[in-house]
Amino acid sequence: MAGTGADLITPLISSPPSDQPELILSVDDRPGFESFSDHCSSNGTNGDHTQPESDNPFEFLGSGGFSVPGTPTVDPFRNHTPKIDGVYEWFKILVCVPIAAIRLVLFGLCLLIGYLATKFALQGWKDKQNPMPKWRCRVMWVTRICSRCILFCFGYHWIRRRGRPASRETAPIVVSNHVSYIEPIFFFYELFPTIVASESHDSLPFVGTIIRAMQVIYVNRFSQSSRKQAVNEIKKKASCERYPRVLLFPEGTTTNGRVIISFQLGAFIPGYPIQPVVVRYPHIHFDQSWGHISLGRLMFRMFTQFHNFMEVEYLPVISPLENKKENAVHFAKRTSHAIATALNVVQTSHSYGDLMLLTRASQSKQEKPSSYMVEMARVESSFHLSTLEAVDFLDTFLSMNPDPSGCVKIHDFFRVLRLKPCYLSEKIFGFIDVDKSGRVTFKQFLFGSAHVMKQPLFRQACELAFAECDSDGDLYISEQELGDSIRPVIPDLNEDEIQEVFNLFDTDKDGRVSKDDFSNCLRRYPLLIALFSPSLLHKVSQRPGIRMQEETV
Repeated sequence: MAGTGADLITPLISSPPSDQPELILSVDDRPGFESFSDHCSSNGTNGDHTQPESDNPFEFLGSGGFSVPGTPTVDPFRNHTPKIDGVYEWFKILVCVPIAAIRLVLFGLCLLIGYLATKFALQGWKDKQNPMPKWRCRVMWVTRICSRCILFCFGYHWIRRRGRPASRETAPIVVSNHVSYIEPIFFFYELFPTIVASESHDSLPFVGTIIRAMQVIYVNRFSQSSRKQAVNEIKKKASCERYPRVLLFPEGTTTNGRVIISFQLGAFIPGYPIQPVVVRYPHIHFDQSWGHISLGRLMFRMFTQFHNFMEVEYLPVISPLENKKENAVHFAKRTSHAIATALNVVQTSHSYGDLMLLTRASQSKQEKPSSYMVEMARVESSFHLSTLEAVDFLDTFLSMNPDPSGCVKIHDFFRVLRLKPCYLSEKIFGFIDVDKSGRVTFKQFLFGSAHVMKQPLFRQACELAFAECDSDGDLYISEQELGDSIRPVIPDLNEDEIQEVFNLFDTDKDGRVSKDDFSNCLRRYPLLIALFSPSLLHKVSQRPGIRMQEETV
């Protein structure tokens, strides 16, 4: 090599001089970047219109399949005594009915006195952006004493305490597990804190007025801007010693107290020391948790008990790690672990979203509504899928008429998605039927749909599919254009069947499919993107992903 004068950078074949312009290929080689057409080309698409020979109909999006974790056997929202069982319970209720009547009268009287005292404390107070003046706080002691009397009416004659509340300077934020509506009443009496509550609580009779006196921080859990504003308010009130300490229930809803579900991060983002508190309700015959049970039934059972047991344990203060910057997620995990350890219970990835799914399944009269819970905290972190989107997927699944075990068969799946039995339709069903049982559960349907939506090329595929269907370029898809696009994958479609598919995409029912209609439909039924795979592959063959630019050198 040395004798020929060649080296590592000298071209082996020299180019002859030419006056013709050169063709320069400009390739986007940014790390992690891959266009839809680049991916299709790398998977062997070379201009033919055939579906790739694969059992995965979403391989063209970059999907390599997905797995569905096992369903946990624990139900964090189940009240274990929803009905009155046993001779002893019936006897106790009969004996306590006269006592319950007296308790109900006292409850109403205490609530009225507390309400009037609160109205007096709030009268004329307009500067609510600043801490409540001390004289108004002293008036609120009347309401706080009334709240302790209300606990007495509910049967909590004495409450066992362990540990002591840390000073406000030591721990400006307090977090607790959430089992019943009793804890907010107790903490109102014990600490008179500022609480974080749903906006809907403001309209509750009597209660809304009382929690306003606590300078409540309202939050809409489904609004990102509202959650961000709530975090800012928590920071503001935790940093100022003139405000009372801030109380949060990071689980975001009540459970049966036998598990700790995922924590919301609002209490941990500010980065202040936190005192965890554990609340227990020891019982034998009556589960006091406000799980999947109506409020009226739960209150009646409380009024008809001789005594209800309650234990409150103040745990040591947990501070953010000083030797390194600790993010809110890790801070929340340490705190939830401390509470779970004190309770001697397991931790799960359930969240308020699972309660919404459970409630929706119960409303639709499903025999096993708990089987529709999916541990939403895990789904949100894995697929960035919101609770409201998951509920929409559940509505779609319920329209497929699941059997008593909560499973859907292939013909009901085809009916709702307007699919005609064919090779591709069966592959779409087989994609989410991960255990190949011929039936799919809601969890499989949700994970499969979310997995498709999560693919980085999904949005780009939706845009390209719309452009390919819109053959006349008027930014709308007609029924004829849609039929021409999906006939290559679903043969022998008649006019009525095409109209059914078109009506599914025409979300605003104006007789034509706009780009927004098209995108909204595919977000609601993401599995249907497979119908356009031949059109997309054809488009890629006509317009390669490599950008070509002609220059004169």
